[in-house]
Amino acid sequence: MAIHIKTIKVLPDYCLRILFEDGKEVIYDVKDDADKLPTYRPLVTEQGLFERVQLDSSKTCIIWNKSIDLPSDILYEYGVPV
Repeated sequence: MAIHIKTIKVLPDYCLRILFEDGKEVIYDVKDDADKLPTYRPLVTEQGLFERVQLDSSKTCIIWNKSIDLPSDILYEYGVPV
C-alpha cells in the first residue's frame, strides 16, 4: 500500500517536517543522507537546492531534481515522529 504525503515543510539544518495523509507527522534529517550518500550531497553543497523540495504528482515521493528524491515509505519509516 502506498503511503501518501499531505504536506512538506522545510526546517533549519536540512530537516523536513512531513505530514502523511494518515495523520502521522515526522521530522526527517536529510543531512544524514547527504553525509553518507554522494547522490544527496548537493542538497547541502548547492545553494538553495534543499529549499526547492517538491511533492511529486503521486504524493508518494519528494523530489529536488531528476537525480535526488526520497520515497514516502523511507520518510515514514525513518522519520522521527513529532
